[in-house]
Amino acid sequence: MIDVLLVLNCGSSSLKFEIFDHATLARRAKGKVTGIGTRARLAATIGETAIDRPLSAHDHEAAMGAVVDLIDRYDDGWRTVATVHRVVHGGGTFVAPVVVTPEILVALEALNPLAPLHQPYNLAGIAASKRLSGRAPDIACFDTAFHAGHGELFHTFALEAALREKGIRRYGFHGISYEWIARVLAAERPELAEGRVVVGHLGNGASLCAMKNGFSIDTTMGMTALDGLPMGTRTGSIDPGAVTYMMRGLGMTVEQIEETLYERSGLKGLSGISNDVKTLLESDDPRAAFALDYYALKVAQHAAAMAVSMGGLDAFVFTGGIGENAAPVREAILANLAFLPPFETLVIPANEERMMAIHAKALLGR
Repeated sequence: MIDVLLVLNCGSSSLKFEIFDHATLARRAKGKVTGIGTRARLAATIGETAIDRPLSAHDHEAAMGAVVDLIDRYDDGWRTVATVHRVVHGGGTFVAPVVVTPEILVALEALNPLAPLHQPYNLAGIAASKRLSGRAPDIACFDTAFHAGHGELFHTFALEAALREKGIRRYGFHGISYEWIARVLAAERPELAEGRVVVGHLGNGASLCAMKNGFSIDTTMGMTALDGLPMGTRTGSIDPGAVTYMMRGLGMTVEQIEETLYERSGLKGLSGISNDVKTLLESDDPRAAFALDYYALKVAQHAAAMAVSMGGLDAFVFTGGIGENAAPVREAILANLAFLPPFETLVIPANEERMMAIHAKALLGR
């Protein structure tokens, strides 16, 4: 019998999973269910076996059931000792991984309005796991946790105290990804790990982190995963007055505004074509070029702000789907930063799942 960790990342219509050996953290399998609720499909690799087939998965519990069935069918004497979940928002309470109890699940549900594109589906994965995975504990790892040590200057909004005391503040996200980068730098480039590094997690969701001596000092996302950089379909920073104008001047409902800011903006809104960078790079439409130029400019502007938070810049690390794979976008960002004193540039692949497995193993050990 081999003890394993099942690591899950649940989105609105997808469920990604990886399986790690609990003792060695060697990856045993990986895969994903896509199209949940529509045309669901399971693609996975377990050892030398590749699986790619349609599913009848109308919700996350059905998708989770398919993953459990897959493990039961193809495993080699595995025993799942914990199911590990990415949870986007931990608020000000959850600053380290935890074993999920019913009380904790209720507390996390209260944070759903702060991450409406992510949190409900993260928690749906936990609920499905509790019903389907037997007696193995569920462990939550939080995207906000890596930023929990920010000083007041960096997590405070310029609001009156009565509102700040209600939890309206900056939290930051993509922390699991940033923590992995910090771990890689400490192991492979310790001189940079001890320096001043801007890390760009650039994907459909995107943010920057100012990392000094391996710790998060500042980040571009705020109370929600909407602030900061323009993203695939999200606005990034926008004048709050524009939002009140949409409501009062244009008569838009809260729901319409939320849909606009989260799902119809960013690269998709700017280009009118797509939120996919590869598609935009291959397009001859001038709107695609404008969207990418805008994106590169805003990333560079925010990177300069992150450098101010650290008092300088020794390295810029690119990670995430765009950061790792879109060389023209990286080059455009760096061209906008060419006025700064020289700094090193690295590309480090994201590995949030392994970081989560490391956390789970440590938590189980305690």
